[in-house]
Amino acid sequence: MDPNNIPFQITDWQSIPAVEHVGETGVAYWKTLQFGTLRVRMVEYSKNYKADHWCEKGHIIYCIEGEMTTELADGKLFKMSSGMSYQVSDELSSHRTYSTDGVKLFIVDGDFLKLQH
Repeated sequence: MDPNNIPFQITDWQSIPAVEHVGETGVAYWKTLQFGTLRVRMVEYSKNYKADHWCEKGHIIYCIEGEMTTELADGKLFKMSSGMSYQVSDELSSHRTYSTDGVKLFIVDGDFLKLQH
C-alpha cells in the first residue's frame, strides 16, 4: 500500500507512546503518526516551555487546551489559546513557541506545505 494513501482509521492517542523533546526550557511530549511525508502529532508543552530553535517548517496547528505564544523572527508575537489555530507554509516565517502554563496541540505537517514557487 502507498503510504500516502490513508485508509479509514481511528487513532486512540492515549495508546501512542510520547517521545520527550527538551526545549531551551521545559519539555515537549510528541505522540506521532507518520503517513509517507504527512506527519500528524498530538503535542503537549510543559509549563515554562520554550523551543530551543527557530523553525522554518510549515505547520497547521490547532490548540486543544491551554495557551502559547509564537514568536516570528521579525519580532512579531501571536498568542493562541484553546479553539484557535494557525497555518504557515515551509520557509515563509521563521517561528518559535513558548508557553507559560503549558498547552496541548494537534499538529499536521508535511510536503503539502512546501513553498510553491
